[in-house]
Amino acid sequence: MKLSLTATVLATLAIAAPAFAGDAAKGEADFKKCKACHSIIADDGTAIQKGGKTGPNLYGVVGRAVGGVADFKYGDATVAVGAKGVIWDEASLAAYLADPSKWLQEQLGDPAAKSKMTFKLAKGGEDMAAYLASVKQ
Repeated sequence: MKLSLTATVLATLAIAAPAFAGDAAKGEADFKKCKACHSIIADDGTAIQKGGKTGPNLYGVVGRAVGGVADFKYGDATVAVGAKGVIWDEASLAAYLADPSKWLQEQLGDPAAKSKMTFKLAKGGEDMAAYLASVKQ
């Protein structure tokens, strides 16, 4: 009986646990692919990752509303997704990184939706999302 109960509890935990598991250390190492357009600057001005300003600051992106950096000029599709109340989590961020326009199209149900971000991270999106989740507000 005790073994059966333990097996049931473990099975329940496995089902309840998120299937998402990225490696933050790998994501941090891969951030060099993102630095041309993005930086990670803490609210107090500390530069965690210096980079470009073409894309929004990625500090605290996980848990933030899509299109949620004040004064950044997002594309119309990103603004529309944000207006729906969508919040970035690791899974959605990884899916976005794999194909930004496709993710926006799926969110909006609009095959014409486009992202201003043209870079696609074919591999390692889960790792990048885990890294960005580790950089919190």
